Amino acid sequence: MRYPKSNRKPEAPAEHPPLPLESCLAKSRKIDALRSVAGRTVFDHCRIAGEVARELIARSPTFLREPFFPSGSALVAACHDLGKACPTFQKKIYAKIENADASSLEALRNVDRSIDENKCWGGHAGVSQCALEALKAGKAVAAIAGCHHGYAPNIGGRAADAEAFGGPAWQLQRARLLALLMEATGERFPEIRDPLHARMLAGLTSVADWIGSGAAFDDPGEPWQERVAAAVDTAGFTPPRLKPGLSFREIFDFEARPIQRDLIEAACCPGVYILEAPMGIGKTEAALYAAYALVSAGKARGIYFALPTQLTSNRIHERVERFLDRVLEPDSPHRAALLLHGNAWLREFDLGAEAAPGCSWFSSAKRGLLAPFAVGTIDQALMASMNVKHGFVRAFGIAGKVVILDEVHSYDAYTGTILDRLVEELRRLRCTVIILSATLTGERRSALLGAARSAEAAYPLITALPADAREPLEVAPETPAGNRVAIRQTLDCEEALDEALDRADSGQQVLWIENTVSEAQEAFKLLAARSSGMEIECGLLHSRFIHRDREALEEEWVTRYGADGAAERRERGRILVGTQVLEQSLDIDADFLVTRLCPTDMLLQRIGRLWRHSFHQRPAGARCEAWIVSAEFEAAEQNPAEAFGNSAKVYSPYVLLRTLQAWSGVETLSLPGDIRGLLERTYEAKPESEAMAKHKADLQRRKEILENFALQSVSPGLKAMPDTNVSTRFSDIDSVELLLLQSVSHNHAAHETTVTLLDGQKLTLPHEFAANRKREQRKLAACLATQTLQVADYAAPADPGRKALSWLKPYFYLGDPSKSESLLRVAIVGEGGQLKLPGGGAAAEKYELSYNARLGYQYEKR
Repeated sequence: MRYPKSNRKPEAPAEHPPLPLESCLAKSRKIDALRSVAGRTVFDHCRIAGEVARELIARSPTFLREPFFPSGSALVAACHDLGKACPTFQKKIYAKIENADASSLEALRNVDRSIDENKCWGGHAGVSQCALEALKAGKAVAAIAGCHHGYAPNIGGRAADAEAFGGPAWQLQRARLLALLMEATGERFPEIRDPLHARMLAGLTSVADWIGSGAAFDDPGEPWQERVAAAVDTAGFTPPRLKPGLSFREIFDFEARPIQRDLIEAACCPGVYILEAPMGIGKTEAALYAAYALVSAGKARGIYFALPTQLTSNRIHERVERFLDRVLEPDSPHRAALLLHGNAWLREFDLGAEAAPGCSWFSSAKRGLLAPFAVGTIDQALMASMNVKHGFVRAFGIAGKVVILDEVHSYDAYTGTILDRLVEELRRLRCTVIILSATLTGERRSALLGAARSAEAAYPLITALPADAREPLEVAPETPAGNRVAIRQTLDCEEALDEALDRADSGQQVLWIENTVSEAQEAFKLLAARSSGMEIECGLLHSRFIHRDREALEEEWVTRYGADGAAERRERGRILVGTQVLEQSLDIDADFLVTRLCPTDMLLQRIGRLWRHSFHQRPAGARCEAWIVSAEFEAAEQNPAEAFGNSAKVYSPYVLLRTLQAWSGVETLSLPGDIRGLLERTYEAKPESEAMAKHKADLQRRKEILENFALQSVSPGLKAMPDTNVSTRFSDIDSVELLLLQSVSHNHAAHETTVTLLDGQKLTLPHEFAANRKREQRKLAACLATQTLQVADYAAPADPGRKALSWLKPYFYLGDPSKSESLLRVAIVGEGGQLKLPGGGAAAEKYELSYNARLGYQYEKR
């Protein structure tokens, strides 16, 4: 019987004679924009990665080195690229270079170039994993090699001697390579105790690979051994040198308050410490001094200061810079670089391959976790405990540091669940965790500590759980003096608009806080229009500005409303409109506040911006007062979506209704005395009406769904999903990165593109870079990053596809289509701010999209 002939290609040709190890290449090397030659061999690159890992280990403190990096750890890093000794990978490298030797080309002649090894078995990392399992390195070591590009490969049940991998002859070469690496490192594989130990070694391996793939080791004709320490320095892994024995006054120019001294005394060793204290009491300075004392004493290796939003992290960074300027020795290595943040990090540090422009870790937000001192969002810290791509690199970067988590109060059940897991993991990573909040409920405090809550907690309160303690200790600091705030609740937004204008007209500095960006934009338009012709300045702050515009607005408005804005305050009245970004970690002071109703903890945060500094001179007639644009309880109970509007999409209707109940009849607020009572009245269990019980049940169902969903995102192992597919904040709406430009002009003959930025600056962007132009590439990529923002996927310009964006590949990470990673979007801002696609035509079918520097990004249904 004859069977029809199959058209299906074989997975790989039959076994190929292996290349000699000295001919097996790890990389190609660009000599100019268009030409490449042979780079380092697999053996040399593996040795470099192993020695970089050894240097990183040597720079780690003993309290991390002993539990996580025993003898054999450098070998684990060194053998990560064993799988590059296989025919399909070598064919891919040799096809790119112009100086290939004839014998190697002949040996690889029959290897099928059409095989996509990344799709079929996870690329060379999958071969490394199979090879190491076969060579009895252990499943954990094999898995670490397999995931060194961030994902665990899908090897599909293949064995190390599979035909696709070159058969037994190529596996024998990989065995020889491992034997040579064992001899070169002088190590044998370590015993890996548990998943967290494996994650730390995986992080070490990836970072060592990135640095070992950097510019310092590009040229195979140059000796590499003497370059290891300098390459690790250039990547930013430089142990800081702190001035010893500085007093609180020497760092901050004032004496520590009793509450600050209490925290500093409590947080004297690794553990978890929670400070609950009113807004404006100096929690940031207390946490920083405690961190300084721990790093100085060798009990921590750095500081990561995590905040809820990008805006607050930018502002806190200025305070941390001043702190570092005081505590670092003048000759501390890389002292100037340690003070850099944002795009400055992108220009100054070369972390190697995966953190090069166009790769996923070029972002300063991610790389900050690896620096000795950094300020960033809490999202990056949360991903250290999540099954996200390269989550283990985040764990490696954050281990052993003082991690300050600021403004920890009302995260939802999803983020709260991940945060609880993070705190637990940070303790195991020998970190000191300092949690700061003005408005933490007893239930959240208990969850963060993993301990039972106290029945009657004081306020302010310090709760300490040192690493060696079983039960938390509570310290009730002296209660500081505070403000008395007049409270008015109104259903009439028009009345609030008139009052804000009257107050500003009398010279007052007014804050107006909305719960959504679109509502903030509309409020700003109304206030700006009505104040036309008056001596009033109006400003707007939210998250939908490109980075460059947002930083300029922050500098302008946060400075005017800040501690040093006395001269500006006397010039004229102002109204600053914004969203939740104005309630968190900003040292701003308003004379009058209008806020949309929000949960009690946020409401207290917003009110904490009133009369924050006693030294400011207030205009005649000013009184410390907040107006809450609210809703009528009975109507909201029956139809919260109608009564609360968009706020019911941002916050739980049940919590908003409980907030209305807790604040009913409140006409005067005493801070900090009333904080604990208001919080507990909002969140305590109590009998409910039928309608309220239904809203509570809806919240409980959603909470359970979010908790379960969050637990799926948290993994103790090495499995991973794309950053874009695993969120630290639950949202039904995906977001994408958007690059906004004035114009784009391609010159295909010259292999370059010229773009005009929104401020009129022109940049010429080469499509390829030679190895000696990496710094220029980093500078251009950093500049382009200032022209981006995050927007909701449904209200973003159309996806042009990966091919249409290929000219941006040297500057942006365009995602891995096989992993469903989001692509960058690009739009042109035309006359009147209307957005269009680079090739012309409407930016989106369903929405009219626009952008300007005063209002930010807007979208309206067509």
